[in-house]
Amino acid sequence: MLETSARLLRLLALLQTPRDWTGAELAERLGVSGRTVRADVERLRSLGYPVHATRGSAGGYRLSAGASLPPLLLDDDEAVAVAVGLRTAAGSVAGNAEASLRALAKLEQVMPSRLRHRVNTLQTYTVPVPHDRPGPSVDPDVLTALAAACRAHERLRFDYTTHAGGATRREVEPYRLVTWGRRWYLLAYDLDRADWRTFRVDRLIPRIPTGPRFTPRALPDDDVAAYVSGRVSAAAWRYRARVTVHAPADVIADRINPAVGTVEAVDPESCILHTGADTIETLAVYLGLLNADFTVTEPPELVTHLRTLATRYTNATP
Repeated sequence: MLETSARLLRLLALLQTPRDWTGAELAERLGVSGRTVRADVERLRSLGYPVHATRGSAGGYRLSAGASLPPLLLDDDEAVAVAVGLRTAAGSVAGNAEASLRALAKLEQVMPSRLRHRVNTLQTYTVPVPHDRPGPSVDPDVLTALAAACRAHERLRFDYTTHAGGATRREVEPYRLVTWGRRWYLLAYDLDRADWRTFRVDRLIPRIPTGPRFTPRALPDDDVAAYVSGRVSAAAWRYRARVTVHAPADVIADRINPAVGTVEAVDPESCILHTGADTIETLAVYLGLLNADFTVTEPPELVTHLRTLATRYTNATP
């Protein structure tokens, strides 16, 4: 009986890989006959595992999606990855914290001590940066609906609350969901404005059903995360600056985070940095990190602050 149970677990582990297995391949891997493989497949089906079989030379067995989620087999690295993901699950998804803790408790209950030690060690020596204020809550059903529309390439209509508090209705082609900071964002092509837009997910209410399918466009940037974070930061800046930097554009681009600003080449030896921040002091820090000569003409508050810093640093040296 123990041998049969162990063989069923081995068979299940093989079927959970994303490929089709022929009966002969499974029989060779398990060291049994084809008849035993067929019997074991039927045992798995009786336990609720949807094992799909196809006939012919190209046929075989594979584990399909079922009506309910059966128990899964995870190797060591997969188990650690899932446990760490559950422990660090973003609290920005409404109701996610409780579900994550329940799932984590079930996983740690059956996790070998060596794996619990790996997870606990990683958690002990990982220090998250605390947020000044909690992020807005996002309905998981909304995230699911948006992800489905992105995957199916279906137009999306939704009611949206702008940053100023105004109510609008938008029709877009959705492409990606991006989590940045404490918020979720939808990258989409706005059909009314004929341009790419980034929307806060906590401010939108999808209108179901979705619209017709669309032919996907080329994304505005290969690095979607950098594109979204840059646009989100720019929209929230209180102060903006246009800085001439006396260094090649590619050098400066490597020294700044995309959320800090964008770099525009002027000639081989200079570029323009478009940047901004909530405070003048933060802007001055960004410029100091460039490690290059630069010229600033605006905003006037930044010019004044840099002169003050220049005097302060001069007085600080003997």
